[in-house]
Amino acid sequence: VQLQASGGGLVQAGGSLRLSCAASGRFVSINTMGWYRQAPGKQRELAAVISTGGRPNYADSVKGRFTISRDSAKNTVYLQMNSLKPEDTAVYYCNADATVTLGWSATARAYWGQGTQVTVSS
Repeated sequence: VQLQASGGGLVQAGGSLRLSCAASGRFVSINTMGWYRQAPGKQRELAAVISTGGRPNYADSVKGRFTISRDSAKNTVYLQMNSLKPEDTAVYYCNADATVTLGWSATARAYWGQGTQVTVSS
């Protein structure tokens, strides 16, 4: 399973960006999808996730500003980021739980995209 993320960039505080992440490859299904972020010198943290049924869950720091959505037909997840703050500056990583086949069985595994840089200037 490959995850291709796009949409990062440089924006001024108060601005908006939209991230996209498309899953491709061989899998039975794409389950929960989400976005994590890692700021310099900090651990990777959850930004937002969305279930197969479309139920979102957000970190407190992004609630009310970020919106996660998905197009299950395209195996794509989006993150609309509004009212960006300098503290949102980080590398954003796409994550997906996928059910894949291994021989005669199926198993769920987590996959990560390559990361996309988001920089918010003050």
